[in-house]
Amino acid sequence: MAQVLEFKLPDLGEGLTEAEIVRWLVQVGDVVAVDQPVVEVETAKAMVEVPCPYGGVVTARFGEEGAELPVGAPLLTVAVGEGAEGHRPAADPGTDGGAARAGEQPGARERRSEGSGNVLVGYGTSEAPARRRRVRPQGRASGVTAGAGTAGAGSSGAGVPGRANGRVRAAEPVDGPVPVISPLVRRLARENDLDLRELTGSGPDGLILRADVEYALRAAAAQGGRAAREAGPHPDGTVREQALAATAGATATAGAAVTEPAGVAGSAVPPGDVRIPLKGVRGAVADKLARSRREIPDATCWVDADATELMRARAAMNAASGPKISLVALLARICTAALARFPELNSTVDTQAREIVRFDHVHLGFAAQTDRGLVVPVVRDAHARDAEALTSEFARLTEAARAGRLTPGELTGGTFTLNNYGVFGVDGSTPIVNHPEAAMLGVGRIVPKPWVHEGELAVRQVVQLSLTFDHRVCDGGTAGGFLRYVADCVEQPAVLLRTL
Repeated sequence: MAQVLEFKLPDLGEGLTEAEIVRWLVQVGDVVAVDQPVVEVETAKAMVEVPCPYGGVVTARFGEEGAELPVGAPLLTVAVGEGAEGHRPAADPGTDGGAARAGEQPGARERRSEGSGNVLVGYGTSEAPARRRRVRPQGRASGVTAGAGTAGAGSSGAGVPGRANGRVRAAEPVDGPVPVISPLVRRLARENDLDLRELTGSGPDGLILRADVEYALRAAAAQGGRAAREAGPHPDGTVREQALAATAGATATAGAAVTEPAGVAGSAVPPGDVRIPLKGVRGAVADKLARSRREIPDATCWVDADATELMRARAAMNAASGPKISLVALLARICTAALARFPELNSTVDTQAREIVRFDHVHLGFAAQTDRGLVVPVVRDAHARDAEALTSEFARLTEAARAGRLTPGELTGGTFTLNNYGVFGVDGSTPIVNHPEAAMLGVGRIVPKPWVHEGELAVRQVVQLSLTFDHRVCDGGTAGGFLRYVADCVEQPAVLLRTL
């Protein structure tokens, strides 16, 4: 007899707690093999294809494309064993988890330890601890929850009480202690007159997270906006009282969750405005940059350098047979040589221990602009690679970044960052340090400019170099010495050869 097994979103590593469904790779009724990728998800770090540890027939999928799911939430169910081919549901239940389970045979909820076990980080195919079921008393309705459910209308989860965009909300308040740990979550709910008993948390054992509260507020505000637009004047000059009442209730519930433009207090946000969620890669970048600005007292110094000789050296290297050497690889070699002379800048600050930690290796990050936002892939042990090896690794990581295939390990652990913003056609910048690193070297465009060379005015290839650094790890003298050494190597590559 076929057995229905539930596959949950695994721990994707690097402390990530949720992921967004980008693309389903299987349909309900499809036959899948063990370790076959079944869904493509996007985390704050990278795009990941998630393999299923079971082989059989897909009987249900949970979550639409674009929905965010917490780690441990059901992804799909698979019928395995003898008779699995005939265990096909009549229709795809979409995000309706209750419907997916309604047709399960006796014993289908049992878990077994069989499976490949190859499910990314910290997640296997063995029995997971049972999650607490929450009691939902009858006879009480939730205004906020109703708003959330309505906001999700139009998705495959439409008509499912309390479910919108892949998140679960209780259709009715619950009795007993509210599973909330964070004082911030309680304060956010209190300030917006939101009853936490009306929510079902997406955290472990139903724990209510800040994201759950914010989602409920956004859903209520969105419902209020639609009601306001529907409350426009009728041909007979009357106004829909019901829509106005809904708008007032949603606005009161949302509270500070929505900031209304000046001059339209009490009304919805103009329909022409666009709201773009800060999530995925964009959200991760925003959080990191904001944290860097809050915690790092940075300073920037810069210098113009004559890059004519560096460009000639690169042309000579590429004229010979063999792989071509990229300019960013030469700049990386210069960076690693400079960090060997000024190790203060290859460090981080341990704020808990109040210590500066200097690294004995250089994991060099480099800024890469992609369609999904700015990412910083990391070249491991850059100090031990020659120009040819650096060129190859830069090319591999850049291609993976543009395709959205970088792993979390390839996006973390950097000790110093090289930012070649000259590719955007600009001369200079004051970049934000890539937290928790201590410094970043910026390189502008290389352009012909008048330059005094050997006592005479000449047209030379000039570049502006800038160094943004954490003033806690060193003073201006060290930062200036580092930048001057980099500039000397750019102007006279032979300087670099003497230090190798």
